Amino acid sequence: MMATASDQQTADLASGKDHTGENFPVASAILKREHRAPIMAFYRFARAADDIADHPTAPAPDKLARLHAMRLGVTGRGDEPQALTLHRVMAERGLDARHANDLLDAFEHDVTVRRYADWDSLIAYCRLSAMPVGRYVLDVHGEDRATWAASDALCAALQIINHLQDCGKDYRAIDRVYIPTEMLAAHGARVEDLGAEAASPALRATIVTLAERTRGLLATSAGFSAMIRDRRLAAEVAIIQKLAESLTERLLTRDPLSERVHHGKLEAAWLAAGAALGSLVRGRPR
Repeated sequence: MMATASDQQTADLASGKDHTGENFPVASAILKREHRAPIMAFYRFARAADDIADHPTAPAPDKLARLHAMRLGVTGRGDEPQALTLHRVMAERGLDARHANDLLDAFEHDVTVRRYADWDSLIAYCRLSAMPVGRYVLDVHGEDRATWAASDALCAALQIINHLQDCGKDYRAIDRVYIPTEMLAAHGARVEDLGAEAASPALRATIVTLAERTRGLLATSAGFSAMIRDRRLAAEVAIIQKLAESLTERLLTRDPLSERVHHGKLEAAWLAAGAALGSLVRGRPR
């Protein structure tokens, strides 16, 4: 198949990241084989769109044009490859395109918005940028949409954890700050503090406050895995919950500007094994 102009433009903005570099498992081998491909199609679509929105030098109008091309692809038009692949997957399985379009709304937001005023504004962003991912995975598995509220809380927590881990890098590379300005001001911190080699006491206090709010989200999602009928998906969700809880505790005590917050591979594997075992003893995978 010949490469199209969209293929080349998407490649030009690609970060080189893939699912193996994420904090949390994506379509892991725990899941049934038939569910992994549609989840990976959604991930590759999201990865391509995220790379466009986060590119440090591409002009905003070009980014918005590329994201519009991806939106056309979701409907089966245009020639953006990752979006067209996702369109075919969704059509074959009768999946809702709303989740993909919500994500594109979030990425368009990333191009034009660099600051968030308060917690509610941040959660409103997560409603577009994170919650659709969990909802799509649940739809792929045919799960009851009554699970969405717990899924939404977990997905928002994952998004905020990622924001906090990368808060210094995001500020320096693309001048984007997800820590609410209201929280910064309440502790006497400044946005410019994110450019330092280590967090000031005021910035550390802000990060701790946001991590505590994130811990509240994880308390809401703590029973999520038990709601899921598919035991394999329940096990993966239990793993994600455990990793998220561990990272949140680290953010309460570690400075993401000067200290490592991410899990090492062996540590993540150990946490995952314990969480998966605890989930699977509830019943054999179906």
